[in-house]
Amino acid sequence: MFHPERRTLGAVPRRAVSPVPPGTLFVIGGAEDRVGRRSVLREFVRSAGGNGVRIAVVATASSLGPEILDAYENVFRDLGAGDVVRLRPDSRTAAADTDDAAKLRDVQAVFMTGGNQVKLSAVITGTRFGDAIHAAYDRGAVVGGTSAGASIVSEHMVAFGSEGDTPRQGMTQLSAGLGLLPGVVVDQHFDQRSRYGRLLSLVARSPSLIGIGIDEDTAAVIRGGRLLEVVGRGCVFVVDASDAVTDAHLAEHGAPMLVSGATVHTLPAGARFDLVEKRLVAFDETHLAHQLRRPGTVEDE
Repeated sequence: MFHPERRTLGAVPRRAVSPVPPGTLFVIGGAEDRVGRRSVLREFVRSAGGNGVRIAVVATASSLGPEILDAYENVFRDLGAGDVVRLRPDSRTAAADTDDAAKLRDVQAVFMTGGNQVKLSAVITGTRFGDAIHAAYDRGAVVGGTSAGASIVSEHMVAFGSEGDTPRQGMTQLSAGLGLLPGVVVDQHFDQRSRYGRLLSLVARSPSLIGIGIDEDTAAVIRGGRLLEVVGRGCVFVVDASDAVTDAHLAEHGAPMLVSGATVHTLPAGARFDLVEKRLVAFDETHLAHQLRRPGTVEDE
């Protein structure tokens, strides 16, 4: 076990009205293994309480039919879930329905599927259903999801954008997320879809934000709103441009951007990172085996 110099983790600096969140965010970069070892989803169930846990699956983002709910219900039950609540509000009117929101009151976990994150944001943010997800998190539930369901946990959500390694002005646009993770912007399918440039362009334009890019079949598990741990076979990239020099205010639309002095952390399985102090806390070398590519990975939509 490798441990950098430790400092005692204090309370998270948050607005005075908001205590340190008791819940856990489980943010998956998409294409998680659902038919092989299922290490990421297995850890999701374990984090929520293990055998007998009650999980809500929200399929609003997906363009697939009932089969997407069937797939996750089968996986979670096979991994020990006692009950799976199937939910799919498909309009803001449906998301304002008190019955669907009430179904989140006694779950220990909320899992949002992949698909279209703009649709997910447009349907549930600022509704009773969105508020019920907040309430579940505030009482200690595990909240997260995969791909689109990962992006929406942050306050500012990647809506869409270009791919590639070079940061360019205007290559990405943001929408409102659920705001469960303030001060952070999350991107997914990170290495597989070459999204380094767009994440770097975002934090260069908004240096108060921390950028988190998550590879496929990999999760950033965030406890207390600050302590991030990596599980799965890929990496989590953390980009901090708070001290970078950039021409973001001058670059023309589509032009390559100057970004000098940004700090990039690449964190494999077993790494733990403090999002407030922006530093590595620990790295467990025994988790290196989780980085091996495993057969049976299922692609997102």
